[in-house]
Amino acid sequence: MSIEVGTKVQGKVTGITSFGAFVELPGGTTGLVHISEVADSYVKDVNDHLKVGDQIEVKVISEKDGKTALSIKKAIDKPEGQTSSYSQRPPRQGRVDNRSKDFRAKSNFKPKENFEDKIAKFLKSSEENLSTLKRSTETKRGGRGGRRG
Repeated sequence: MSIEVGTKVQGKVTGITSFGAFVELPGGTTGLVHISEVADSYVKDVNDHLKVGDQIEVKVISEKDGKTALSIKKAIDKPEGQTSSYSQRPPRQGRVDNRSKDFRAKSNFKPKENFEDKIAKFLKSSEENLSTLKRSTETKRGGRGGRRG
């Protein structure tokens, strides 16, 4: 029995991998539900959503070279206008959301030197760097004097 693309069928989960779940379909064929097609929300581990032996309804989304791609989330009928909650994935581990904090919240912060001191120090170091650069390039060009020729 050939399964047509776009049809919803009942299947049995026969295996779970890190990238999805294999589902046995009627007629003895096997298809793959990719991890991105398991649920509308972010799926970190397929084992959190499916177990081997579960009976599930899937939708056939493609069939190519004997490989059948299946989707659980497309098999679920949603009301019009409802979008997936995929954008509401959990925040990344180890990251702190600093956007809500006020930058000036640290009232005990005192700069070591004021702006004018920083500018003066920058100008002095810049002039020293320019004079060093000028000296090194003049020696490579043969020192002072006009061009010959």
